[in-house]
Amino acid sequence: MSTPAFESGRFEGLAPGAVLGILGGGQLARMIALAAADLGIASHIFAPETENPAFDVATARTVAAYEDEAALARFAEAVDVVTYEFENVPAATAAFLAARKPLHPGARALAVTQDRLSEKRFVADLGLAVAPFRAVDSLADLEAAVVALGRPSVLKTRRFGYDGKGQIKILPGMDLAEAHAAIGRSPAVLEGFVTFAREVSVVAARAADGSFAAFDLCENEHRDHILAFTRIPAQVSAATEATAIAAARKIGAALGYVGVFAVEMFVVGEGATESVVVNEIAPRVHNSGHWTSEGAQTSQFHQHVRAVCGFPLGSAQRRGRVEMENLIGDAALRWRELLAEPGAHLHLYGKREARPGRKMGHVTRVVSEQP
Repeated sequence: MSTPAFESGRFEGLAPGAVLGILGGGQLARMIALAAADLGIASHIFAPETENPAFDVATARTVAAYEDEAALARFAEAVDVVTYEFENVPAATAAFLAARKPLHPGARALAVTQDRLSEKRFVADLGLAVAPFRAVDSLADLEAAVVALGRPSVLKTRRFGYDGKGQIKILPGMDLAEAHAAIGRSPAVLEGFVTFAREVSVVAARAADGSFAAFDLCENEHRDHILAFTRIPAQVSAATEATAIAAARKIGAALGYVGVFAVEMFVVGEGATESVVVNEIAPRVHNSGHWTSEGAQTSQFHQHVRAVCGFPLGSAQRRGRVEMENLIGDAALRWRELLAEPGAHLHLYGKREARPGRKMGHVTRVVSEQP
């Protein structure tokens, strides 16, 4: 094992032969592990489930609860650096591991992004545009927030929401008590409704030395609250793309971020009034960055491994016009058709059961822009 320098919080990087610990065993961990292997880095997966897509491609696994400190201690002893594939790692787990091995991204990124209210305040304090919002801790708070922000608006739980889960749109005539009950009366945030022209995201990497590399702005199409397609380049002005990437750089710097992250945004206005509104931050590799595996000089997964291991960041240059299609549920049954399609690059996640709404794989298509 290549042991990193890690004294008084310093981290001087690893070398091939090191072991990357990954919290979570889903498809993102699987693709991180595959990229790590390309760079001579072994992967050790820590996850509570007995079956996980990442287990098929990792060197080692630990199956235990995230609260199991004895298992966490053994895991920390076996790896050189720790990262994660999802943002809901328990804070105590992150703190336990960070005291023993470098943790990238760090605990601050987790703390900010695990709570929608903290995240909104963090982004607004940076001077970046966000939807108007109010904290909701009770039905009375919700009633006051709706008076302030109007209808339609969106009520979201502060924690554990993704792909449309943990949220409900507040429409004219809707009973607020019922809406509050629908999210379990959990601590929440009400967001003013944003009328947008398109949804976009910046996927970027930041290294410990502050170096930064952003992929081209992605344009995203959602269906049933789940990402269906990502297309690059986004249909926005060059100035809007530059503004979006600058916002992501500012967020990464303020978090002291190390690794790949995504900033999801709304594009509002058009022409001279076109601008972006930050929706949320994902402190991890991101579904809207899957196109980079074939569509960029360095994939988001290789870039993440480079960043967390202290390697130089690679080029984020795009190879052409790119489309990424998510394969949701039974769409993965098209695998034979997709393998026969010229120019299509199929990625299946090794999940044994296709269910409605389950991400089973994706396919990328790259079209050269060379004359």
